[in-house]
Amino acid sequence: MEDKIRFMRAALRRAQKGLAQGEVPVGAVVVCDGKIVGSGYNRRTQTQMASSHAEMYAIDRACKKLKSWRLPECDLYVTLEPCPMCLGAALNARIRKVYFGAYEQKGRSMTRELAERNLLNHTLELEGGVLEEECSSLLSGFFRSMRARGKESGE
Repeated sequence: MEDKIRFMRAALRRAQKGLAQGEVPVGAVVVCDGKIVGSGYNRRTQTQMASSHAEMYAIDRACKKLKSWRLPECDLYVTLEPCPMCLGAALNARIRKVYFGAYEQKGRSMTRELAERNLLNHTLELEGGVLEEECSSLLSGFFRSMRARGKESGE
């Protein structure tokens, strides 16, 4: 199996873990030399912190494991196109490449625009649409279920 598919499946497993806890199902892994060195899933509801995104956890854990805030030999795999905050963290950590699954549908992401700029004296490569259908389906199902619950409770 191609590495990017294998690692995106690992990110999807993290997203499923978040889903099981009632979180928006986004998962991420950081890979270095063919090994996962950091992983995470969204925990905003659990922590009530705006920065509790999957990518932030994955990058922080990779930095801790590799004992460096610089991750130039690492790639980030995330099930949803990163928001500007998470892309900023990837740029700051000097991540080499970001692979993402689903494209941000509401137009809030500036991922491609920001990645093309030379921010922090670093640019990173982007590749979207990896297992896009699986990643999108997980998110769509979550939001469909959430809307249905809202209708049932009269919201």
